[in-house]
Amino acid sequence: MGFFDKLKLSRLKEGLSKTRETLRDKLSFISQGRTEVDEEFLEELENVLVAADVGVETTLDIVEAVTERARRETYRSEDELNRMVTGEIRNFLLDARVEHPVDFEAPLPAKPYVILIVGVNGAGKTTSVAKLAHNYEKAGKKVVIAAADTFRAAAYEQLKIWADRAGVPIIGQSQGGDPASVVFDSVSSAVSRGSDVVLVDTAGRLHNKSHLMEELAKIMRVARKRIPEAPHEVLLVLDGTTGQNAVLQAREFTRFVNVTGLVITKLDGTAKGGIVLSISRELKIPVKYIGVGETIDDLQLFDREKFVEALLARQDAGSVTQ
Repeated sequence: MGFFDKLKLSRLKEGLSKTRETLRDKLSFISQGRTEVDEEFLEELENVLVAADVGVETTLDIVEAVTERARRETYRSEDELNRMVTGEIRNFLLDARVEHPVDFEAPLPAKPYVILIVGVNGAGKTTSVAKLAHNYEKAGKKVVIAAADTFRAAAYEQLKIWADRAGVPIIGQSQGGDPASVVFDSVSSAVSRGSDVVLVDTAGRLHNKSHLMEELAKIMRVARKRIPEAPHEVLLVLDGTTGQNAVLQAREFTRFVNVTGLVITKLDGTAKGGIVLSISRELKIPVKYIGVGETIDDLQLFDREKFVEALLARQDAGSVTQ
């Protein structure tokens, strides 16, 4: 593992520290003084996993696997029991369809590649746009940001600050402008400049939900006037601190928009990081990016194996290991 990979894993572990410490401490607590699995232990295990927002379906599967394994084995100490339980949790969290993270350096299937970013206000949508722009720019790709959230006051100004940090051009209008017009101008500009990526920030709220979804549909129609296949990707940004409410938000958006991937933000601020794994399983939509901090470098490609490693890592003698 190279230096930058180790640095990213370290940031991931740091970002998931609240979830990891809570999960590890609670698993150690329910194993304390036990050398066997009984009904009380299984009930406590279920509560621990649900509290970490691992998801009801996954929780029940893990509890069943622990039950089956306990029938075949005996444990001489609480440490052995704890290791068995942690191992079964690891197996189940990794036992999902393979999700290969696509590096920002990878060739794009279209040029310009149009990415629509949707989500409710406050989820971290605008900062995620800037962080994506930063990563693509750092990978040597030319990026244009479309500030199509013309409903929220100061949305353009906020995004421009982040765009300037990323060193990426931004196209927008004042509050009350036409979002579809912004998208058309941005896509046209990207075509003429030979840009690689167009990132479209959208409104997270209008006067009612139906208007918001109609606006998103209009934006997509207008983009297709310049690029028939656009948008090539629709990313839904969800706030990881909201737990199962994020699942409800996702279901609402997917009723109206063909979401191709999820961005889960603010994982450094929650003890319920298991939402990343449960939401992907429940919605059958891949998690593509996760936010583990506030700086512009803290948006990471989601790698399930590294995520589980960071989630279940043990703290021994001042160092973080598995």
